[in-house]
Amino acid sequence: MLVCHCNIISQKEIEDVILGFLRDDAWQLLVPTKVYRELGKRGRCCGCFPNVVDIIARVTEDYHLEQARNSGELVDVKSKLAEWRRQQRGGGREGRSTSHRAA
Repeated sequence: MLVCHCNIISQKEIEDVILGFLRDDAWQLLVPTKVYRELGKRGRCCGCFPNVVDIIARVTEDYHLEQARNSGELVDVKSKLAEWRRQQRGGGREGRSTSHRAA
């Protein structure tokens, strides 16, 4: 399907570029201008950018779901972050000792 009529860019070309970026760094921020730059094009009327954003979101989500299925061990980021915060905080609140008196 043709996504950008100004530059004659197909959906397949955009998907291939996105997958290439995701293979390099799966957590990088992808925006239409980055995809267009990789294709050697630039947005003209930019009417296709909302469609490109939708393609980026769909392909990125599918990529991460596929990686999660292939991974034997999934990491629960929220619980790991909560555990790290508990370790950093220590016993007292705001790093104050228990003998600290509030004024």
